[in-house]
Parts: sequence; structure tokens; C-alpha cells
Amino acid sequence: MAKSPAPFSRFEWMIAWRYLRAKRAEGGVSVMTWISLIGIALAVAALIITLAVRAGFRAEFIDTILGANAHVTVYNSAIADENGRISRVIPDYEAKAEALRKVPGVTHVAPLVRGQVMANKGSYNAGVQVLGIKLDDLKTLPRIANPDLAQGNIEDFDKGIAIGSGVARILGVGLGDKIRLISPNGVKTAFGTSPRVNAYTVTYIFSAGRYDIDSTRVYLPFAEAQSFFNREGVADELEIMVKDPEKVDDMAMDLLRAGGDRTVIWTWRDASGSFLKALDVEDTVMFVLMSILVLIASMNIISGLVMLVKNKGRDIGILRTMGLTEGSIMRVFFICGALVGLIGTIAGVILGSLFALYFDQILAFVNGASGGNVWDASVRGIYRLPARLELKDVVSAVVLSLVLSFGITLFPARRAARMNPVEALRYE
Repeated sequence: MAKSPAPFSRFEWMIAWRYLRAKRAEGGVSVMTWISLIGIALAVAALIITLAVRAGFRAEFIDTILGANAHVTVYNSAIADENGRISRVIPDYEAKAEALRKVPGVTHVAPLVRGQVMANKGSYNAGVQVLGIKLDDLKTLPRIANPDLAQGNIEDFDKGIAIGSGVARILGVGLGDKIRLISPNGVKTAFGTSPRVNAYTVTYIFSAGRYDIDSTRVYLPFAEAQSFFNREGVADELEIMVKDPEKVDDMAMDLLRAGGDRTVIWTWRDASGSFLKALDVEDTVMFVLMSILVLIASMNIISGLVMLVKNKGRDIGILRTMGLTEGSIMRVFFICGALVGLIGTIAGVILGSLFALYFDQILAFVNGASGGNVWDASVRGIYRLPARLELKDVVSAVVLSLVLSFGITLFPARRAARMNPVEALRYE
């Protein structure tokens, strides 16, 4: 008894490859094959580009948060002082900071004075957020101490004031210029509290990568901020940096215990949690939409294979009478569809990866060609939209494309295998 050939034998690949290369005049469907291949390639490329841009935006957004802000902010709960006013100041900030430094995972703790004032230069005004901080503590903020763009030397911070590039633009000031800070809660006199107005020399201009930070943030030396905001001997809050910001929620109880009574914490996830959750939802929706696009592109394989099966009915009948089994016929047409899906997926991975790798240049070209209105930092928050190509995203796109392509191929391949050879040759 003759031995059945092994699955996916060489002759099955040879027949499938010949069918794919056949011209329409020879009963092939090369045009439909090319349409299917290009459709899958473009769909896979679109999926990879979307995932890369999504990953890049998320990474840039989180980096600007962690690079210019504390990972955890520690407050005191509000109480009424001797004058009946609500106060949150931390009088024992040095002792509390030392206790918090002992919590495992904490890398840095810094006291901070915070206030809202008006900055003025000539006829220009801007509402700004003033943070009083020590020079050594300011250096621990990567997006402030080592920004992509900066003017001046951060070592000169104690000699004046550090401002965001947006504040400098609004006020029209540069290095060495003086700006005035105007606080309504200023000097206490016998007749009440009068506004406090102090002038400071701009010694450092930074760009943190976030429009809202650069347009509102000003840093003052800690001792000067204590005097300006009437915080002598106290701090408004403590800024904490941790080793792993992604696990900051796991440290919450330890930080609360170390801080003692009245301690309240606010993490970077609390500050941006709603936006991050919105990004997660958007990621899921975009992946589903792009997956549907890949599915639609894969459906073209069915059209091409159905036409191929119809055109090759005579060949199927002859092959069956020569002894080919239903399994062999099914594998021949499965290989036809699978090759289209595989080649299209490979082409899509190459195209999508190249687009993601050169995304900055492409976006810059499109932005320039459109007059610079494609990416507005004042609306989107960050100055640039990077693409971050990650292996897991490429793998997910490849797996999705191949599973859909191979799965869809089974239906017309099975139809070809079940074709009756007598019916196929009846009218030949």
C-alpha cells in the first residue's frame, strides 16, 4: 500500500506557488493577490504606527510629569491657627522629612513653599505658581535641571529666580532682566496686610517639555520664598522622589505611618489619574479599530481564493483523480492564502517600523508644510509627539495579522478540498 505524503510536502508548496504566480489568462488571480497583499501590508503598518505613537505619547506625557514634579507630595491636614485661620503648614518639616527618608524606596525628600502670585515686567503680567525650593533639591528634577532647552546656569539659582520659558515669553524677559512678583498677602502692618512686591533677577530659564508648566511655574530660593509668603520657620509641603514611581501606590501606608498624625499624601497618579485612565480607554479603542482594519484587509484573501478555486476547478479534478487527498488540496490553497498573509504582514512590519523610526522627521515635514498647525502645544500639553516602537506592539500586530489571515484562508481552502472531482471535470 502506497504511503501518504507528509503534510506540507514540497509538491504542495510548488503547486501553491505556481498558482500565486499565474497570470489571469492562465486562470490565476494575480491582481486580487496583489490587492490582498497590499491591503494587509497597509493595515499592519497602520496598526504598528498607531501603537508606536500611542506608546510615545504616553511615555512623553508621563516623563514630563515625573521629570518636573514630585512623585509624592506630603501635606498636613487643615487645622485652625490661633487667629482662627485654616492652616496646612508643616512647622516640623525637617524632622518629618528625616522620618520619610527612612521609608524603603524613598530616594529624596525636599521641603517646599508654594504660592500663587502675579509676575510683572513693564506692561506685561502673568499669573504664576511660585515654588520655594533649595538649589540641591531643584537639581533632583530632571526636566528642570537638565531640560532639552535652557538658558543660564542652574548654579546661579540662589542669586535670583528661575522661570519657565513660557513665563519668559509672556513677560518678554531674558537672562539678567528683573521681574516683579506681587502677592496680595504680603507685609503685615498695624493697618492690616498690604500687598508685597519684590523684584528678582532672572538667572535661569527652563523648558520642562509641558506647556502648562513652562507657562506658569517660577522657582524661588527656599529661604526667600519663606520670607515672601510669610512662612518663616515652616514649609507648605514635602516633595518626595521614589525609586520606582510606577509602584508609588504600594508605598502609601508606609509614608503615612512615617509622616505621623495629620499627614496627607498626594501621588503623581492622583494628580493625573483621570487622564491616564482616559489614555488606557483610548488605547483599547484604537487597538480594536485597527484590528477591524486588519480583518477587513484579510477578507480580501477570501475573495482571491474563491476566484482561484473557481478558476482552478479543472486542475483540482485532475489532481484528485491522480490520487491527491482532500487534505493535500486543502493545504495547497491554504498555503496560497497563508503566503499572501505572511508576505503582506512582513511588508507591513517593515513599512510601519520605518515610519515609526522616522516619525519625528515626517511630522516635522507635515507640520512645516501645513504652516505649523498640526501640533499645538497649548492644546495638547506637550511640545512634541514622539513615536516609540516597542517589541510587544510589533509582536501583537504580527500575531493578530497572521491569525486572521490563516483563519480566513481555511474557509475557501476547505471548499476546494471538498470539491467533487467528477463535477469539476464534467464540462471539460
